[in-house]
Amino acid sequence: MKERIIEFLKKENKTSAQFAEEIGVQPSGISHILSGRNKPSLDFVIKMLEKYSYISSDWLIFGKGKMYREAQQPDLFSYLEPESHENKQIDLNKPADIPLLSSDEAVIQDETDKKPEKIDSRVIKIIWFYDDNSFKEFVPRKE
Repeated sequence: MKERIIEFLKKENKTSAQFAEEIGVQPSGISHILSGRNKPSLDFVIKMLEKYSYISSDWLIFGKGKMYREAQQPDLFSYLEPESHENKQIDLNKPADIPLLSSDEAVIQDETDKKPEKIDSRVIKIIWFYDDNSFKEFVPRKE
């Protein structure tokens, strides 16, 4: 396992001191592991895998497979049809082209009786999600 930890540090371009700080262990503990004096404890392995969740536990513990996990489940937006948002920038300080409703004008459509109902809610945050897994947030100013 020592060789795989060294390989990880080289691949991630981390010093043993940075690594120790990031996973919350003493630098001397890392030094002992890298020199071969001590073997990594279960606590050490758990801390490493929790901090670097993109590392394959099979690779780290058993030396099987690749260092980095492969995506096993689709991301949040994989079911959506791709839309091109490349190189689009949104100026959050510029008014949107969409008319905004005040809380007095906002209505909720009830599916059972189709009767609009006024609500006393205010928009607190708007989030745009893009197909490249990026997002932009807009928080309206309080008046």
